[in-house]
Amino acid sequence: MALALLPGLVSITFRKHSPEEIVAAVRAAGLAGIEWGGDGHVPHNDLAAARRVRELTEQAGLQVAAYGSYYRVGRSESEGLSFERVLETAVELGAPTIRVWPGTAGSEATDEEGRWKIVRELQRIGDLASRARVSVSLEYHRGTLTDTDDSANQLLVEVDHRNVFTYWQPQVGAGAEEALAGLRQVAPRLSHVNVFHWGATSEDRRELAEGAGVWARYLAAAAAAPVLGGGGRFALLEFVRGDTLEQLAADAATLRGWL
Repeated sequence: MALALLPGLVSITFRKHSPEEIVAAVRAAGLAGIEWGGDGHVPHNDLAAARRVRELTEQAGLQVAAYGSYYRVGRSESEGLSFERVLETAVELGAPTIRVWPGTAGSEATDEEGRWKIVRELQRIGDLASRARVSVSLEYHRGTLTDTDDSANQLLVEVDHRNVFTYWQPQVGAGAEEALAGLRQVAPRLSHVNVFHWGATSEDRRELAEGAGVWARYLAAAAAAPVLGGGGRFALLEFVRGDTLEQLAADAATLRGWL
């Protein structure tokens, strides 16, 4: 079974803007949902803020796509941030999935013992989230165990948990065929897709329309991925050129056209 992709936004794209401003911009841009970030808009354990942002989102006719928690598997617990606090916040927010970062070092810099510590913790938080009917999704990012497509896929196989999924985004600098191969590897456990168009570095942000040739293929592959969990699958705009709401409107129109 395939699932049509819904267009949305990652809220930390506009950290300086209030939730009210973000909701208004997302609605005006014709998007369907928002992943709310835990490092500003919905702080961990601020249940009042979570309830308020949920109400703002739903009253605008939008969906809460996810909670971008910034919980670091393998480190956050020792620094005083328990997953239980993160989960409680996500439940108040009405988020169907919690995005987490798998580890604190890249795959080449993490030894076998460290990797299996992260695997066991992902299994633990997957169980905790399942009881609250929330899933866990891995962040694709350098400096973690999802810094390459192969490592991300291997991690999902090692965790082997029905409630642990992954976001996907193209690795910076990767060619279209390499990126598509990576997406197809993790497709059976795919939750959402982060959408952006960059040059050779993350500082070289381009208009999304310039990426039509590759993104049409990525989105088609993501839409064809099987659905194992509940909720919608979002194509989430992230880090637009110039960090402006005007660019968001333009990129949102492009994304909606592709979808």
